[in-house]
Amino acid sequence: MMADRRYEHDTFLSPFTWRYGSEEMRTIWSEVHKRRLWRRVWVALAAGQHEAGLVTAEQLADLRGHQDDVDIARAARIEAEIHHDLMAELRTFDEQCPIGGGVLHLGATSADIQDNADVLRIRESLDLLIERLQVLLADLADRIEAHADQVCIGFTHIQPAEPTTVGYRLAVYGQDLLEDVHELGRVRKHLLGKGIKGAVGTRAAYVQLLEDTGMTAAELEARVMANLELKAFPVSTQVYPRKQDYRVLTVLAGLAASLYRFGFDLRILQSPPIGEWSEPFGARQVGSSAMPFKRNPVNAENLDSLGRYVAALPRVAWDNAAHSLLERTLDDSANRRLVLPDVFLASDELVRRAHRILRGLRIYDAARMRNLAAYGTFAATERLLMQLARAGADRQAMHEVIRGHAMAAWDAVQRGEANPLADLLAADAEVLYYLPAERVRALLEAGGTVGDAPERACQVAAAIREHIGRGAR
Repeated sequence: MMADRRYEHDTFLSPFTWRYGSEEMRTIWSEVHKRRLWRRVWVALAAGQHEAGLVTAEQLADLRGHQDDVDIARAARIEAEIHHDLMAELRTFDEQCPIGGGVLHLGATSADIQDNADVLRIRESLDLLIERLQVLLADLADRIEAHADQVCIGFTHIQPAEPTTVGYRLAVYGQDLLEDVHELGRVRKHLLGKGIKGAVGTRAAYVQLLEDTGMTAAELEARVMANLELKAFPVSTQVYPRKQDYRVLTVLAGLAASLYRFGFDLRILQSPPIGEWSEPFGARQVGSSAMPFKRNPVNAENLDSLGRYVAALPRVAWDNAAHSLLERTLDDSANRRLVLPDVFLASDELVRRAHRILRGLRIYDAARMRNLAAYGTFAATERLLMQLARAGADRQAMHEVIRGHAMAAWDAVQRGEANPLADLLAADAEVLYYLPAERVRALLEAGGTVGDAPERACQVAAAIREHIGRGAR
């Protein structure tokens, strides 16, 4: 229950109050904004009832005139007595409207107001996320194109594999995030409110209220929802189906997975043994309280920490959907006060932080070339093997020849020596019987083994630009 005070740092504050998420997202999930949305729904209901002749023009004007006059302190005092937050806000609104207050909430149940307002907040939050994600994607498309041809060693099983390109690796993240923004837009487009259906969803109170007015309950709902620019579920109980929350949280968990992967890869790539990428690190930033030299990947680790949290939240929404027994139970109410703002603030922080990382992402050519020199020749042996077979050699016999030299070369690399594999193969008599030494060395050049990866990376960048130009919705 709210106290009549400002919360300062002498009491518990959620990290989302100030550390994670943006002010814009915090505003959407603020107590004041929630109550303004409640009042918007009340006024929309009164406007529809005005068309039915149940509310006068003066009463409606009075309600509209005080729609934004949220008084948290007064509502808190009332709630302390009656222990019902929505009714406390309703009484506060009523007190402010001497002409129209008496017609507020006609025929309604709490969820007619609260659930529609919740969907409006979810919609606003998705709009903000989609906008931010599209800006991130635009910058990512630039980086994909800029690095499309920049060859680097690839890794499978976190072991050196065949070469790829920096742009192609970035395109993998871009492809995932493009799918995420499509899914966010799809979920946003299909959001539905509860509508105006009363205590168990039958509209019984509205049917009674509208007798002899010439307006049906369905027509009233249509007018109210048009005012809110929100469509309604055709069937609901006291609340809208909680499966909708599950769908929203699931798509946000998918977005978190994409950013988690980017963060995890970045943590690996900026470890000194690889050292090819690094997140931005401020001139006065401290990496460790004990070890002054540390450049810990705190931003990438934050992506993975928050991403892990978001991934856990759909389970709560699943339980709410599955356990919404009969016409309604209240065991979803407390956790939805936590889960909905948390999932959007965490998602907001994930997108914003990933964008900051991308803008400041450093790619070190010296490390990239060092790793190519150390490991790229190993990957290029497959190309050599194919050419030997085409020249008439026994594929299995040549595989064994190459494997023997490769194992010797691995031992040399492990001892810190330069990779001798190209020299070993270019001097092997069995290999030279089929190919000249200069051809062997050319085939073992790692930079020539990235296939059509640069072109397909640029295709992802183009798809991102096409989506952004068309818009998300």
